Amino acid sequence: MKGGAVYLMANRKNGALYTGSTSKLVQRVSQHREMLIEGHTKTHGCTKLVWFEVHEDLQEARRRELQIKRWKRSWKVRMIEEANSDWRDLWFDIQG
Repeated sequence: MKGGAVYLMANRKNGALYTGSTSKLVQRVSQHREMLIEGHTKTHGCTKLVWFEVHEDLQEARRRELQIKRWKRSWKVRMIEEANSDWRDLWFDIQG
C-alpha cells in the first residue's frame, strides 16, 4: 500500500473498538489478529477489522485517526454500520 490507512478493530459487533493508522495495513491487522501488540487490542481481544479507509499519505491517515479517536462511540458505530452493517471481519478483503 502506498500512503497510509486508518482502521477500526473490534472484538465483536458493538463490542470494544480500537482506532489505529498504519502504512502497512495487512501487516498491522495481522499483528492485531495474532495478538502480538500489547495494549487495548490485546487486552480486549480486538482481532476483527471492521472498517478501514485508505489515504494518499500516512500523515493524512494519522490526522484522520486522531479525529476519529475524539469522536463519540456512537459516531464510530454509525460509520462502521454504514459501510459494514454486519460487522463482518474485513481481513479477507484486504488480503489482495
